[in-house]
Amino acid sequence: MVAKRIFDVVAAAVGLVLLSPVFLVAAVLVKLTSAGPVFFRQERMGRGFRPFRIYKFRSMVSDAPSRGGAVTAGEDPRITRIGRFLRKTKIDEIPQLINVLAGDMSLVGPRPEVPKYVDMFREDYETILGVRPGITDLASLAFRDEAALLGRADDPEEEYVTRILPEKIRLAKQYIARASLRFDLKIIFMTMARLTADRFRRSGSTTE
Repeated sequence: MVAKRIFDVVAAAVGLVLLSPVFLVAAVLVKLTSAGPVFFRQERMGRGFRPFRIYKFRSMVSDAPSRGGAVTAGEDPRITRIGRFLRKTKIDEIPQLINVLAGDMSLVGPRPEVPKYVDMFREDYETILGVRPGITDLASLAFRDEAALLGRADDPEEEYVTRILPEKIRLAKQYIARASLRFDLKIIFMTMARLTADRFRRSGSTTE
């Protein structure tokens, strides 16, 4: 556990330094292309059911919560033009490295949920929230196109609660059962490989 925390802090600090140019450009683009703050902050449930504020680059209109629910489905009109790019490339997730440094999150661990959904599956989260939530995990890989899946559902929130979230919970428990620094490194490698593959796929589609 100590080794994992040391790895998280060092990797997050190095990541913020190396990605600082991307961080700066993304912040400027968000600010220039839509009214509102650069960062999106939302309460999520952390280790031991301790709530914290997660950081992301804002990818939706500033009054998005008043225009719809917590679930984002398909071509959600609340997503800004630059926000779609940030979401597809996962650049919107970079500020979560700040959460890692603060000790609220880990690089790898079950994705943090909003309190509303945690309360629905309280017993399951007794186990899941025994560890720090993470930026990436097995569910992040399995549901890379979650918004598209929800976009095809008649009722996106019902689809999320009855089908997607239970599978995320299963994968979170699977991660906890296998948790180790070596397994974390494997998930990070798989995540980077998926992001690279997605980037090449988008590049190929624009040249056809």
